[in-house]
Amino acid sequence: MRIYIVAIVVGLFLSNVAQAQKLEKKKVNDVITVYIPSDFVDMPEIDLIRKYPSVRKPLAAYTNMDRLVDFSVNQSATQWQESDLEMAKDFFKASLFNLYDEVEVLQEGIREVNGRKMAYFEFVSVVKGIQHDVTDKPSKSEYGYVQYVITKDGTWVFSFHAPTRMKEEWREVSDKMMTSIKVK
Repeated sequence: MRIYIVAIVVGLFLSNVAQAQKLEKKKVNDVITVYIPSDFVDMPEIDLIRKYPSVRKPLAAYTNMDRLVDFSVNQSATQWQESDLEMAKDFFKASLFNLYDEVEVLQEGIREVNGRKMAYFEFVSVVKGIQHDVTDKPSKSEYGYVQYVITKDGTWVFSFHAPTRMKEEWREVSDKMMTSIKVK
């Protein structure tokens, strides 16, 4: 009985945390708008360099005040056609999951979001650490939610990441963000 009461209290707390997150409309560019938490800020340059070590910086990247939870928008260089989404989804999954040592898929599929078909993947990932190395990096576990849309302008990639320990706190919010995306 005690465990049941504790589970209800924890569930209500997490539900209140998700409801407390006010989302505000953000215009990413002339084509994309999305609702993100009002306390998210543009990701500092130092974080962009550390989290996105690539020649192609994200089109936009936002983070919470603790710099633990991130949302980014990027454009992929792929040349898929909108009609290729079913087939492309498998390629997106393979390339995405190739980034991690372990992946637990929570949900995946194709759905319509504001008039556009989008492929999505919600997952928990692990990148194993390197022991006895100069860097001695620990393993890293993250909650991730990535969504793809193919347009005539290319493939847009929307990514949300948070530490796994914060998954329940952010799961509902990340889904609201992903289902708010509008691509003209």
